[in-house]
Amino acid sequence: MKILISACLLGVNCRYDGRSSPGNLPEIKEKDVCFIPVCPEQLGGLPTPRSPSSIIGGNGFDVLDGKARVASQNNLDVTDKFLKGAFETLKLIKKLGIDTCYLKDRSPSCGIRLISEATGEIVGPGVTAALLIRENHQVIEIKAKAAP
Repeated sequence: MKILISACLLGVNCRYDGRSSPGNLPEIKEKDVCFIPVCPEQLGGLPTPRSPSSIIGGNGFDVLDGKARVASQNNLDVTDKFLKGAFETLKLIKKLGIDTCYLKDRSPSCGIRLISEATGEIVGPGVTAALLIRENHQVIEIKAKAAP
């Protein structure tokens, strides 16, 4: 069984700040499990570390539909990088026959229930999560462990 997973959840230092976000991974009973670590933002060509980014004007579905954009904290438009990373992730999933994806919470790429900084409301998924959901893959949001 192959499971795609946000690389930062496995301890890979690929987050925007150059750190990882080890996750509270569910216990997996199957014996033959292979985790495929992926960072969509790196696959899209963004460096690590990088300025944090947010979806402006909607959620990941809106970015996919051209109705919203992704901008870094210093207001650089990185929409094309987020879209490229999402589609590269999808390509990998299809090539490897992966159905289940564990993605990190609160990420403009991987989060499923992003929260608006302005209103505190749930606005929807990040860009990669939205694409995978739209393509009918099972996407499970994993909460990062609390920092020590």
